Parts: sequence; structure tokens; C-alpha cells
Amino acid sequence: MANSRARANKSANPPPRLRIIGGRHRGRKLPIADVPGLRPTGDRIRETLFNWLAPHLPGARVLDLFAGSGALGLEAVSRGAGEVVLCELDSRAAEHIAQALTLLQAANARLQQGDALALLRRAPHQSFEIVFIDPPFAAGLWQACIDLLEPWLAPGALVYIESDTEAVYRVPEHWRSHRDKRTGRVHYCLYRVETAE
Repeated sequence: MANSRARANKSANPPPRLRIIGGRHRGRKLPIADVPGLRPTGDRIRETLFNWLAPHLPGARVLDLFAGSGALGLEAVSRGAGEVVLCELDSRAAEHIAQALTLLQAANARLQQGDALALLRRAPHQSFEIVFIDPPFAAGLWQACIDLLEPWLAPGALVYIESDTEAVYRVPEHWRSHRDKRTGRVHYCLYRVETAE
């Protein structure tokens, strides 16, 4: 009886999965870590974001600073990014991202396990054309990332920021709002980085 109850509970709460929604891995479902506070970017927001990025993504170098479930970075892999670096601090989440990269045979992507701010404080070895900033909302790390990001950006880079609607941050004057939308309690913006004067 106890075993059948355990099986019923297990089937009632299947492990969380992430669905790739576009590109060559469209429809692929990948396991993600069951980590408190992990908040994958929803399908509708991802679809909108990657529609915005469609002209810029093929062949682009992409940096996903708070990869979490891998939703944004893996979607970029599927949709033709040239290189994707996914940074994630939590070891369980990072392990699941590593498994997903193996399953997708994503030779053009690599996982950087560690703190995103510590990464940004280093001298960059390369610049990126697209950067995702989607930290845990409770951590409030948007401004800290923005303040450290400039050396990592290629000319004309696009920076995506996802936050709760009450978050307050300031971007440099040469970052121009390219797209901006709200869905429920989520505010998401895409900025184009122009040449600083």
C-alpha cells in the first residue's frame, strides 16, 4: 500500500520540464532542477523575446547571466546562436543545464558555473552581441549587472532585462529602449547599446 501511494504521489508531481519552443530543437522537453525560487521564463514571453531577436540571433555570441533552468540560453542554442555561454550559481540547476547541453549535442554552448557578478568583474576574453539579465527577482541584482556589463558588450549589442514590475534600475544613456512589454507582474525590455559618446 505504501509503495502504491508513493508511486501515485510521484505521478501526481512529475519532475519539472522545459520545452524548447522554436528552432531546430523545437518541441524538445528537457528536465530542469527542482530548485526553490527557480522561475523559467514563460513560453509566451520567450516567444515574444525571440521574435524580437530573430534578425540578430543567427551566429551571435550570447551570454545568459542567470541561466537557472536554461530557458533563454537553450532557446538561443536551438534558434541558431553562434556561441552561448550560460552562467549559473546553483549546482543542481547547473547540473541540469549541463545534461541538457549534452542531450542537445550543443557543441557551440558552454556552462560557466559560478556567480554572475564575479564573472562580470573579470576582464572579458570576448564580447557578446546578446546578453540576458534575468536574475532571481528577490535578489535585486539588475543594477549591479548593468553597472559591470559594458566591457562585455560588442558594438550594437542587445541586452534583455526581465524583472518584476516594481523593480527599479537605471541603464546608461547610450542604451536605447528597443522593445518593452509587461505581462502580469513581469516587465521585460530589450535595449540596443549604441556607441558611448
